[in-house]
Amino acid sequence: MVELKFVNANAVSLRPHQVSWLTRHQHTPSYILVKKQKDSLSRSELYLYSGDQAIDVKTDGLKTKPLLHQHQPFNWSVVFQIICPNS
Repeated sequence: MVELKFVNANAVSLRPHQVSWLTRHQHTPSYILVKKQKDSLSRSELYLYSGDQAIDVKTDGLKTKPLLHQHQPFNWSVVFQIICPNS
């Protein structure tokens, strides 16, 4: 399961039921994938977190240390190796 989010600042708006679900399923392959883009002219950034980081991501946003942080252009092979390593 991958929870997808888009932000233009450091706050990540995870709803309480999303945090609850991710925390309850923290021992499964669940992730939070956040794309950050300040405006239409700036380069995007990608942040990948594990589900067990949901509370920290909710409270501290992108200040939470991610499993992976990339600047555009993204290396999707690396992202997929993390979220589905046996594929």
